[in-house]
Amino acid sequence: MSFIDLSKPRYSQSTYWGRLRHFIDITDPRTLLVSRKELERCKQLLENKSEHAYTDPEKLWRAKKIVDSTIHPDTGEPVFLPFRMSSFVPTNMILVAGMLLPNPSIKSIIFWQWANQSVNVAFNSANANKTTPMSIKETGIAYASAVTTSCAIAVGLNQAVPRLNLSPSFKSLCMKLVPFTAVAAAGTVNVFLMRGKEIRDGIDVFTKDGDKVGKSKKAGVSAVSQVAISRVLTNAPVLIIPPLLLGRIQKTEFIKARPHWVTPINFGLIALSLMTALPAAIAVFPQTGELDTSSMEKEFQSLKDKDGQPIRQLYFNKGL
Repeated sequence: MSFIDLSKPRYSQSTYWGRLRHFIDITDPRTLLVSRKELERCKQLLENKSEHAYTDPEKLWRAKKIVDSTIHPDTGEPVFLPFRMSSFVPTNMILVAGMLLPNPSIKSIIFWQWANQSVNVAFNSANANKTTPMSIKETGIAYASAVTTSCAIAVGLNQAVPRLNLSPSFKSLCMKLVPFTAVAAAGTVNVFLMRGKEIRDGIDVFTKDGDKVGKSKKAGVSAVSQVAISRVLTNAPVLIIPPLLLGRIQKTEFIKARPHWVTPINFGLIALSLMTALPAAIAVFPQTGELDTSSMEKEFQSLKDKDGQPIRQLYFNKGL
């Protein structure tokens, strides 16, 4: 008989390597193919603890992978399929390919930035900490602000860079980096706008035993800031590496003789970058955040556990 603690991730969250392996599971697109019936079977298997000692450990871990990649930890409900983190790569492949189209018109820039930020809004909302939900009105205002800001940044950069007094080669490099700069800046604004209520009102914090002790604005700031950093880190390799590599590849005699290969190669580079960048970026921070009570609001600094000992750390769901 073997006993497994399925209340915790399979891999240690105290190391980057452990978090990376965990988020490779969470972002695995193959989990999107799991049916509702199979999901329910996995949930029942995890809940039926009396059978765990007699069940193949790999079967238990597979069930946990499916549940963790599908179910929101705050609501206990499935995240809408197109906006699960396991959908991030296939969804964004289309968006990134559109944003990297050569010589884009202003209409094209605005359309792809609108599409990108609309999808970002959906991902940020679907995977946010749900202990401080936003109203429909608040979501609408945040969406309009995020999209307007991103389009303004993208159009401004695309119009400004060509006017700079730079050498043709350096200007070409700058133009290749414009999509990343625009997306990174707009994406950061998007996260803070879509999850601003977590900063203003705070999010639930709990003890190591899972007992809720209140809402903390400092935990909200930490959660939203970490997600914003992860979004920038996700975009960096995706929007920088493929254009730079493609520029070199296009200079080879092989591609010069076969220019029709440029588009599929670019798409392949984007796909590879996305699949690598996403788990690597969100693994920078653990999903369950931790704060010292000494750095939190006063109401949390004098808490004691059931044995009367001071509580030194509190925890929160960062969201993704």
